[in-house]
Amino acid sequence: MTSTTGLSTAAPRRAAWLGIEPAVAMILAAGLLLIAAPLAWDWAQGPWSRETQGHEPLVLGIAAWLIWRRRDAIAALDAPPARLAGGLLLAAALLLHLTGRLFGVFRFELVSMLMLPAALLLYFKGVPALRKVWFAFFFTLFAVPLPFSLVLAVTGPMKEAVSYIAAQLLGVIGYPIGLSGVVITIGQYQLLVNEACAGLQTMFTLEAMGLLYASLMNHTSKLRNVLLAVLVVPIAFCANVVRVMVLALVTYHLGDAAGQGFLHGFAGMVLFLVALALVMAVDALLGRLLPRTGAPS
Repeated sequence: MTSTTGLSTAAPRRAAWLGIEPAVAMILAAGLLLIAAPLAWDWAQGPWSRETQGHEPLVLGIAAWLIWRRRDAIAALDAPPARLAGGLLLAAALLLHLTGRLFGVFRFELVSMLMLPAALLLYFKGVPALRKVWFAFFFTLFAVPLPFSLVLAVTGPMKEAVSYIAAQLLGVIGYPIGLSGVVITIGQYQLLVNEACAGLQTMFTLEAMGLLYASLMNHTSKLRNVLLAVLVVPIAFCANVVRVMVLALVTYHLGDAAGQGFLHGFAGMVLFLVALALVMAVDALLGRLLPRTGAPS
């Protein structure tokens, strides 16, 4: 009798987490899956697969975790649902998805999929629930591939700047270095600095990482959070310079095969480790320079 009673009370509690009846929840889940499945296929295998930058699944997974970790706070809310606003946002998301599917605008479809959970949360739990997880939905924007024209326009100057600074620093410490555009000559080897090493997409990913760090730290000083988010851009640039220097040094000392093989991928890990270390160092410096406030909310 005891176990049966426990099961009977637990199930309704789970079903009522957002005030949704089980049958309605199943219909909504099936509808979301029906919309998401072709989009996921196009993203992974279809014509839009070449637009991906590799970090998108991680971004979406982190966003889902950010929402999940606030589930108890959302469930405890006693606020009226925003039926009208949620319904309008849901209709806008569906219209955007239909437009994207009909005209082949992948980004419309993707943004609509990011709007749908926000619309449902607004519809069933109201504005306060959306406020609690606003950063998670903002963070999902980093999963939207950047326009290729923008990548081309910005990446060229960035590669040149990263190549120049990396070559200058290697020259200062005594390495035989030369530079022609984005081609670095070190000893008898030549390295072409490509988009993966110093492109806008890498900066975009590092900016997402920096914003996530700022959000998780939850500093009470808004100025500190804003400065940290802004400073992620030069931090990411410096991390890219370090990556190029590491690749050049690996190639010079261990040969071209090492530079283009496993250690090339390892340099990518170095990029993110350096960026994270710099973000933490800058955060600590800001903590010393800025006045302290109360405890985080």
